Amino acid sequence: MANAKKRKNAPAPTVRTGPSPDDPHDIVYFKRHVKDDPAQAEPGRDALRSWPTSVRAKANAVLIAVATAPPKRFAGGGYWEAMQGEMTGWFEVRIDGPKRHHYRLFCLLDYEAKEKETPLLVVVDGRDKPFRTTLNAADYAAVRSMGEEYLKRNPRSIG
Repeated sequence: MANAKKRKNAPAPTVRTGPSPDDPHDIVYFKRHVKDDPAQAEPGRDALRSWPTSVRAKANAVLIAVATAPPKRFAGGGYWEAMQGEMTGWFEVRIDGPKRHHYRLFCLLDYEAKEKETPLLVVVDGRDKPFRTTLNAADYAAVRSMGEEYLKRNPRSIG
């Protein structure tokens, strides 16, 4: 009788309907569909590959730490920051590199990608800039435009 009572009071199992922000995320790179470029550029990966080795290593370490934390539980420490204003909904990996230069990866979190059982940390684009300067409005608009391009396809275009 005691066992029957325990089962009766046990919480009902929860039914998962998709990826959760509490899950570790897969790191993926947005792949553009460029008509004149059969290689279909991957702006985030391409930027990362062009950076100094030490910066690439730090950026990859941050991406891995954030994705496994998962992102909402990662204490940014200045390396992973939620963006504001027109970039609300975006996240930025921030690395300071040699010769007083800043490197940035612009990322989205995706919980609605078809054919994916885990949430995605999507590296959309990367930019770099001299120390103590800001990216201009056109740079941010270009990043947002790529994010819109990424979100309009589902299944997602990722590499």
